[in-house]
Amino acid sequence: MIRHVVLFTWTEDATDEQKAAVAPELRKLPAAIPQIRSYTVGPDAGINPGNHHFAVVADFDSVADFETYRDHPLHQAVIAERIKPIVASRAAAQLSL
Repeated sequence: MIRHVVLFTWTEDATDEQKAAVAPELRKLPAAIPQIRSYTVGPDAGINPGNHHFAVVADFDSVADFETYRDHPLHQAVIAERIKPIVASRAAAQLSL
C-alpha cells in the first residue's frame, strides 16, 4: 500500500472563500478515481501554532494506482484552479506501508 501525505500552507492574501473551496473540490475525486482506497482532506484543527494550514492523506493499493491519481486530469484541475493560486508552501511524502 502507498500512503500519500501532503501539507499546504496558504498565502497571506488567500481569501476565506478560496481556502474553503479546496476541500469540497478534492472530496469529489474518490468518486471519479476508483484507484483511491482512502481519502481524508481538510484544514488544520488549529491545536498547535505553526502547523501547515491544510492536509491530504490518501491510500492506494500500488504505486501505479497513486500515479493514476497523481496524473488524473480532474486532480490536476483542482491543483491548477484551487490550490496553486493560494499555496505558499507544500510538503509531501509517499510512504510504502
